[in-house]
Amino acid sequence: MPLNSHTHDLNSGKLYIVSTPIGNLEDITYRAVRTLGEVDIIAAEDTRQTLKLLNHYNIKKKLVACHEHNEQEAAKGLIDQMQQGQNVALVSDGGAPLVSDPGFRLVSMAVEQGLEAVPIPGACAAIAGLCGAGLPTDRFMFCGFLPKKKGKLREALESVKDVQATLIFYESPKRVLKVIEGMTEVLGDRKAVLAREITKIHEEFLRGALSEIAKELNSREGVKGECTLIVGGSEDQTPDFGSLENVIKAEVAKGELSASKLSAKLAKQFGIEKKKVYAMVLAAKDAE
Repeated sequence: MPLNSHTHDLNSGKLYIVSTPIGNLEDITYRAVRTLGEVDIIAAEDTRQTLKLLNHYNIKKKLVACHEHNEQEAAKGLIDQMQQGQNVALVSDGGAPLVSDPGFRLVSMAVEQGLEAVPIPGACAAIAGLCGAGLPTDRFMFCGFLPKKKGKLREALESVKDVQATLIFYESPKRVLKVIEGMTEVLGDRKAVLAREITKIHEEFLRGALSEIAKELNSREGVKGECTLIVGGSEDQTPDFGSLENVIKAEVAKGELSASKLSAKLAKQFGIEKKKVYAMVLAAKDAE
């Protein structure tokens, strides 16, 4: 039996992770509506927001707040309820729970207790934005929200600068222009798409280079609605093994990281298979 496999207690309740609409109330599955109508408790990021959805579908259930400020404590109570046979549905304000939203602690604790966690898939702004962007979809990385402080923002962007995959970010309308300007500075003037108000009446996809999108936003009085940024990945480059060797020598001399961690870090940075980098790291250690 795999190490991460659990035998579920048939007398215990289940945790359903239910995706909900991100704007258009029609973007919910029959299964999601049925699940919300059948569970005993609904754990919601914002009970007021979830109540609107439940009223729309004439669903009346016990609501429990489960958000970033109380998740640890709320999860304990919900786990106890499930162990007593109650079924719980976890929802966010919109989209897939856990995707840049609370829920990880609850799901993690439920799994650790041998409870069954059942995903009920549906709307997700990251995937919807990617599908409508027109940028490569064979490889992509979801990066969530970027740090607010300028130094941390730059550091986060530097960490994905060499990733050869389409990058997906969430951002607030108030910060999106500054973030795009920061991206242009760190990542270069890449192809990008700003998806705004996805699935809503004023849905908009702004396509162009990062600088062009920034120019368009600057011409407006302001930006409204939640934003999803889809940015082209780093262009394919021939690995610079000479430069890599020098970096490895310097890092090995520092001795701050294990061979495995150093290999993983540099493989990502240089776009080279980890096992090749690992062999080079071991060779550098042997040569010391």
